[in-house]
Amino acid sequence: MTDKSRPGPLSGMRIVDMSSVVLGPFATLILADLGAEVIKIEPPKKRDTMRYAGASPTGDLGPIYMALNRNKRALTLDAKTPEGKAALTELLKTADCFFHNVRLAGMERLGFGYEQVKALKEDIVYVHCAGFGKGGPYEHRQAYDDLIQGASGFADLNALRSGGRPEYAPSLVADKTAGLFATYATLAALLHRARSGKGQFVQVPMLESFTFFNMVENLYGETFLPGNGKLAYTRSINPNRRPYPTKDGFIGLVPYSDEQWEKFFQIGGMPDIFKDPRFSTYQARTENVGDLYALIEKVSATKTTAEWLELMDKADIPAMRYNTMAEVLTDPHLVATGFFTEAEHPEAGKYRTMRHPVHFSETPASLRLPPPRPGADTESILESLGLGAEG
Repeated sequence: MTDKSRPGPLSGMRIVDMSSVVLGPFATLILADLGAEVIKIEPPKKRDTMRYAGASPTGDLGPIYMALNRNKRALTLDAKTPEGKAALTELLKTADCFFHNVRLAGMERLGFGYEQVKALKEDIVYVHCAGFGKGGPYEHRQAYDDLIQGASGFADLNALRSGGRPEYAPSLVADKTAGLFATYATLAALLHRARSGKGQFVQVPMLESFTFFNMVENLYGETFLPGNGKLAYTRSINPNRRPYPTKDGFIGLVPYSDEQWEKFFQIGGMPDIFKDPRFSTYQARTENVGDLYALIEKVSATKTTAEWLELMDKADIPAMRYNTMAEVLTDPHLVATGFFTEAEHPEAGKYRTMRHPVHFSETPASLRLPPPRPGADTESILESLGLGAEG
């Protein structure tokens, strides 16, 4: 499944991963795709709950687990037992990075807090995915995607847009976003270690990470002090910012420059629209974006999706076909680039997965290992540590 002559950029790195659910496994999935050896540790009686989210041929390889845990090795280990603690101790001595989302106090009680692990491996990169950063009143609380969407202001965006009640996005967007923060944090710490020979403690707090993500554009009117109270980017929360209807479906249309806007309305039969002072400049369009989007919706309904795509392509105006979730699987571009691909799991059979989206010309990401069954590599990992199958 991979070109062994061109290993990934993290080839040779060993990451001991005690994370579960989505945030941590999403981060270590990316690191594994990039060539790192990721050893996923699960206790024998409390395995990753994503194994059981959704139906699967084996009962323990749920669809979300399958998406998050390829290219990893699975080790069953109970760090609360003397045998498990001894095995984890030996494993960490061989690791470049220890990655987990266990509460720090609990990990310290087990004997695997940062200072304790640093005593085992001086240059270890220790990455802790937390719900909330140190020093605040929420520091000891649990965090889940819904809670973070609500606390970060993200769920309020729907209320600002619709005037209705707040809602969570129909995606585990906070988990996955914080997972990306954890990915770059791990890479940065590993780069620092490569340059200096020194490891470090890295904490990735979910609330702070996702609030940073949310507020990049939505701090808006509260950026310059004193603020004007206008939080949220006007374009983002406009209720008319959505796929536009065509004669036979929907389409995404984003004229951006003055020239593109003018061309779009000329093609749509409204050539004089830019004489209207509400739309004559970028600033005016930003302030009156709701009215502008409403006009787009009128114009878009006059042609079919295919007609619009052809016209927009010729005019060099950004446009895309609206896909349902099912249509994404057969999107012509994704089919041509081989984004969705079939693989064979030795026990679960054929399954669909996604190629790593980032291209490296010299050190390509790869699909090397299928998502592992519980404890699939326990014996071989323990034997490599000189502990034998009994740990």
